[in-house]
Amino acid sequence: MSERPAHEIVIASNEAEIQQCYQLRIDVFTHEQGFPIETEIDYLDPVATHFLLRLTPFLLPVGVIRGSKSRETGYYKLSRLAVLKDYRQFRFGRELVEALHKWVQADARKSGQTAGSVKVVCHSQIPVKGFYTKFGYIPEGEEFDEDGDPHQKMVLEISLE
Repeated sequence: MSERPAHEIVIASNEAEIQQCYQLRIDVFTHEQGFPIETEIDYLDPVATHFLLRLTPFLLPVGVIRGSKSRETGYYKLSRLAVLKDYRQFRFGRELVEALHKWVQADARKSGQTAGSVKVVCHSQIPVKGFYTKFGYIPEGEEFDEDGDPHQKMVLEISLE
């Protein structure tokens, strides 16, 4: 593995940064993995928090993850984790998940929950279930089809203590 490039993770806070998140997801999910482009931008995007990992000092976007909170269930959802193929060797996916987990804890505390835990759910592609297991995510229920590909619901309880 070559030396890890200098980088930062920011919450996309303007239209240009959000568009960079979308383009990166389209590059990975549609162009590389073959998912339909029509399913890439969805109903969660306008209400989600988008994290953008970019190389510094040139601000080249190479990774993204999306977090949202369900009003109905109260749980958080991790979705649309993507890192450009040439940069996966640097473990940026791990760093993006950790950033999202910190945001979940801060958001839960900000909304008044200071004790116990909060639930984070993700729909993992089957080949990367092991990645989420390393964070403590547990498979729940049967595998299911999402956008033409088998997925597994994975659940994590994050402590607020």
